[in-house]
Amino acid sequence: MNESKMILDVNEKPKIAKWIILAIQHVFAMFGATILVPILVNSAAGETVLTIPVALVTSGIGTLIYILCTKGKSPVYLGSSFAFIAPITAAFIKGGISGAMTGIMVVGLIYVIVAIIIKFTGKEWLHKVLPPLVIGPMIMIIGLGLAPSAISQIGLSTGTSIEWKGVLVAVASFLVTAIIMTKAKGFLKIVPFLVGIVSGYILSICLGLVDFTPIAEAGFFSMPEFILPFKDYALNFGAILTIAPIALVTMAEHIGDHTALSTIINKDLLKDPGLDKTLLGDGIATFVAGLLGGPANTTYGENTSVVGMTKVASVWVIGLAAIIAIGLGFLGKFTAIVSSIPQPVLGGVSLLLYGFIAVNGLKVLIQNQIDFEEPKNVVVASSMLVLGLGGAAISIISGDLSVTISGMSLAAVIGILLNICIPKNKTEKEKTEKITKKKEKIKA
Repeated sequence: MNESKMILDVNEKPKIAKWIILAIQHVFAMFGATILVPILVNSAAGETVLTIPVALVTSGIGTLIYILCTKGKSPVYLGSSFAFIAPITAAFIKGGISGAMTGIMVVGLIYVIVAIIIKFTGKEWLHKVLPPLVIGPMIMIIGLGLAPSAISQIGLSTGTSIEWKGVLVAVASFLVTAIIMTKAKGFLKIVPFLVGIVSGYILSICLGLVDFTPIAEAGFFSMPEFILPFKDYALNFGAILTIAPIALVTMAEHIGDHTALSTIINKDLLKDPGLDKTLLGDGIATFVAGLLGGPANTTYGENTSVVGMTKVASVWVIGLAAIIAIGLGFLGKFTAIVSSIPQPVLGGVSLLLYGFIAVNGLKVLIQNQIDFEEPKNVVVASSMLVLGLGGAAISIISGDLSVTISGMSLAAVIGILLNICIPKNKTEKEKTEKITKKKEKIKA
């Protein structure tokens, strides 16, 4: 564990002024990613599926739920998950808003069920079901599968005429984000996508690409457009398999983020409060998000970076950040400004963002020393990549019920089955044992 002393430990409450400043830092860290998810889902679907105000409110509510479930022992912020952009879009196309929201709620329930199982049986089985060999390609599929969306937003898709203003804004947004990622220090390095969006937005204003009419017409305060089951739609389980398998990937992300944060704050969060309680908080938060019409929640690497940079692990700070996020969701002018961000700005930032996600999947394979001289590893990874990126789909029709599993969800299921069914050869077993022993020595 990291021996560096935290300025504020988990349960310490800072003085008011410092409390507010630190909470705002956390809000900025999660803000760019949280607002991007509804924007990108809507862009991919061609109509409004998610709204920014609801995403902000459910992010804050979800974080408060997580804090309650973990009894204030884990300084984690929950926000909108990029992993669900394509699945939510696919579920919406198949089953409308009812299919998308039902799917998100089911994901939350899956988290809760897994948390209960871990409570009674431990977590070792989860590592066997979701080894790095499956998780790595899955994360790569999430990033690469979204690539066409970024190209379309920039305006460089085949058959489209190039608008120089849009391309200029996209290039500027891309370059600013890239420079911040590679050259910036301190807090700026944690929020490269937010800085890229703001820079691109300012340039868009200068080039006359921003329509200020919706901003002028918006009220200073407005009620988020919550979408409630049985009131606005009936539950629709037809698109469940389009979304549900992605929960397996985000569970691995959940474990990774908590492991990293444990190292920073010198406290094993997977033991206290325990993986069962952290997953339970994440699951209930995601269920409530779907219940209100918001995107699925996830733990944030940006949050871990802020804690590492500031040496402040106070749950009080995380809780205030959640309350601020909820408040932002009710500011009509603010959300109207965010909604007016031009597509090329998002395209330029997404060019890096989606690639960044894909590279993280590659990093999982490299860090865990996955040997692709081993035939089993090649079979599992290659099958997943082709199925996930090739648009494969399997439909199960029984009477009036039609269930389709496709894309990355299908790839996840097949990857898990292949990994379980194909035995390792003796050499591969020996290599795995050596890698495990090395990791145990490093931890010790």
